[in-house]
Amino acid sequence: MLVPPMDDQPPQPTKRDQKKQIIAPGGQVDRDRLQKLWEDSAGDEDQPPMVTFVLQRDLAKRLDRYLVDRIPFLSRTSLQRLISEQAVTVNGRVPKASTRLRRGDTVIAQLPPPPSKDIPPEQMDLAILFEDEDLIVLNKRDDIIVHPARGNRSGTMINGLAWHFNSQGGQLSPIGESLARPGVVHRLDRHTTGAIVFAKSEEAHWQLGKQFEHRKTDKRYLAVVHGRMEPHADVIDLPLGRHPTVRDRYAVRWDKTGKASVTIYRVREIYAEFSLVELELKTGRTHQIRVHLSHIGHPIVGDDIYGGRHLLVSDVAHEMTSTKEAATPLMRRQALHAASLGFTHPISQKFATHLAPLPNDFAQLVHMLRKHRYESAPKVSGTTLDLDPFLPTS
Repeated sequence: MLVPPMDDQPPQPTKRDQKKQIIAPGGQVDRDRLQKLWEDSAGDEDQPPMVTFVLQRDLAKRLDRYLVDRIPFLSRTSLQRLISEQAVTVNGRVPKASTRLRRGDTVIAQLPPPPSKDIPPEQMDLAILFEDEDLIVLNKRDDIIVHPARGNRSGTMINGLAWHFNSQGGQLSPIGESLARPGVVHRLDRHTTGAIVFAKSEEAHWQLGKQFEHRKTDKRYLAVVHGRMEPHADVIDLPLGRHPTVRDRYAVRWDKTGKASVTIYRVREIYAEFSLVELELKTGRTHQIRVHLSHIGHPIVGDDIYGGRHLLVSDVAHEMTSTKEAATPLMRRQALHAASLGFTHPISQKFATHLAPLPNDFAQLVHMLRKHRYESAPKVSGTTLDLDPFLPTS
């Protein structure tokens, strides 16, 4: 079958780029080549593959309809969402889906993994905090990613949820399927634990998404940080963007790449060289808490990417005499936990707060700090977390 010529042609790749070329001879993105690129981990969710189109004639066509022609395996709704997430530019500017294209326009798009209806179900322990026919709230464990990325089609929370629904009934919202993230409303980092919500119906997905977008949710985290934080409460209002030189990291950016990011911290307890803080997120940027705390000189314990240090028992209990016990790590990841998540139920319209119990490693760290390094518990207004259910006194 003959492929009709496209109205414009992408720029020819250099020899160096030919291995990564994902444009087929007809001018469309090749689904199989894109999938291979993701599987080779050449593109990850923070630096996905990009494709450039230069219009050779005046099409007078909407951007979203143009991209449907170019990327036929993504739905128009999915492409509109890519545009709204600023993953597409026209002549270097952030466009709207309705932007009309003209001759000479340069369209650059960041491409997600091709949609896959096959998310293999995998049996895993899911700590369910709440579930009904519209949504499910889980207490995420350590060392698991939320959805398929970096070529990983297995071992994610989405795989575990697929197994759960196969055995218990139900399904995730189809919104996000084309981005390999059905039902995903927000995310937590791989080594951050705590409360996370997934949508099971389309209406719930859109309604929850609006709440997160318009800052109508109440997200509270607990973290142990280096140093005694002064003042005991403050607002960190610093724009964040991708690190200019280090891949997969983020940084405070005062240029046009920086996006508004606001974190409120409140000190709950002080332990000599460390502090336990309650954090309230007003925005939800990638690595937001970790970068903000590091930037003000109080990196999270165990967050070695952003200046934190892993603690041994001897770092907290100086009087330990057993060499073996003293050298035992207290925590092998960043001490950050999404302790509570509050939102208005998208269907019943009732507001509820879901509390996520602390994992054992975090609870043990705080227990040791309280036992050996405790100094004070500042009285700070605006805190909402009752520490007793999270941190038993025994």
